[in-house]
Amino acid sequence: MQAATRADYIRAYFTLFDCFQQERGKIVHYGHPFEYADQVLIVFFTMMSVRRIFGFKTQHRWLRQHLQEALRLGFEQIPDRTTLSRRYKTLDSVVQAFIAFVGRWAETLHPKFDSRVLIEDASLFKAHGPVWHQSDRLAGRVPEKLRNLDQEASWRKSAYHGWVYGYSLHLTSNRAGFPKLAQVETASIAESGVLDQKKEALFALEPRAITGDNAYCKAMRVRNWAAQGILLLTPAAKWQTGRYALAYHRLIAKPPFADWLKCRKTAIQPIFDLFSKLLGTLNNHKQLPLQSLTKVQPFLCLGVLAVQIAMIVNNALLCLSDRFQTC
Repeated sequence: MQAATRADYIRAYFTLFDCFQQERGKIVHYGHPFEYADQVLIVFFTMMSVRRIFGFKTQHRWLRQHLQEALRLGFEQIPDRTTLSRRYKTLDSVVQAFIAFVGRWAETLHPKFDSRVLIEDASLFKAHGPVWHQSDRLAGRVPEKLRNLDQEASWRKSAYHGWVYGYSLHLTSNRAGFPKLAQVETASIAESGVLDQKKEALFALEPRAITGDNAYCKAMRVRNWAAQGILLLTPAAKWQTGRYALAYHRLIAKPPFADWLKCRKTAIQPIFDLFSKLLGTLNNHKQLPLQSLTKVQPFLCLGVLAVQIAMIVNNALLCLSDRFQTC
């Protein structure tokens, strides 16, 4: 099979974003019109993340030194570093909506992109810089010698890394590991609360079931979602007593529900590892290269989008290769 080129990926970004804009219709933007289109900046910032170029001043310098490349990306003129910084911090909502669109759009390509069974999980990323001890954080006290501190991050305990000071990527994928939705919050924001925030977007995918770990289990949520035709499957380790709990445990022990529940780790954990490799957050509890929620949100969501695009492009090339072999 022919390997995908950078041109293939860029073409996929622009083509899908055009479809995304057509679906959204005309969006009213108040204030001065954007001089640089969202899709151009999304592709550019993704490229910079892959190249490990995170400083806006360095990104501006790179554009000035690679004028032909900038033109191919769609820049009619080189943006100032302050423009790059300002637009980067406002990209999160657009990228999240784009991820959701791509998650729905891909369902028609191949059965492995379906939304029949969705998997919900979260992964912690350590904040850039030193940690802020909880006693100091709660008191609003920054030790005198503590430099380069990200004061927006928060603490949460990970089953894999212990206590982590940083942020969480809340990801929805299908059984093949294809990302469907993404949301980034500070680490202390509970998975259960984020699940409630994502409910409308999850239901829009029309899944038959949504699986997750014990953090997502609430008896009332299980019953309410079941009444709307969607099963919430969790191990329910702390929900053991009562007739509803017993009936629920009998249900999740039956096929195919037991199989759907088992695929949680094998489907979504490798994708988190793939994000870390793509974005370079491999060391020191997946430490981030950027500080503050407004920068971490687009950084992680752009990584999710990049994995989506890569899966779609490689699937298209694989299907094309198979078609030629059968001719």
